[in-house]
Amino acid sequence: MAIELTRAQCSALVEEALDARVYAYTPYSGFAVGAALLDINGTVWTGVNIENAAYGPTNCAERTAFFKAVSEGVAEFIAIAVVGGPMGEEPYDFCAPCGVCRQVMREFCGDDFKIILAKPGEMKVYTLSELLPESFSPQNLQ
Repeated sequence: MAIELTRAQCSALVEEALDARVYAYTPYSGFAVGAALLDINGTVWTGVNIENAAYGPTNCAERTAFFKAVSEGVAEFIAIAVVGGPMGEEPYDFCAPCGVCRQVMREFCGDDFKIILAKPGEMKVYTLSELLPESFSPQNLQ
């Protein structure tokens, strides 16, 4: 069953993602991303991108939020807001999740999971199935 979010709920998640961005560790790209993940219990888990000099170990904001929640025993989610742009500046464009993050979302979320992308004055809301059509999921392994 799909859970609908109001515009106010989406906006609140975007604000939490924007607030989280200040903690991003981006000494190489200078591109700071914040994410705010809403679980089924109403708790919001935030995450930021964390870069690494070797690049491969870098972790995206979305995965940071998911991994924080899952490491605390939560594995059911409703929505995530993602914002990104140059560190210290307002985001100037939408910042969509990378392919790896979309696949992590699919591990824990159904097709109707909401992904909220925002920039000043504008929001776009997608479902996971819209951003990751024909996905490979845990159900494929049953």
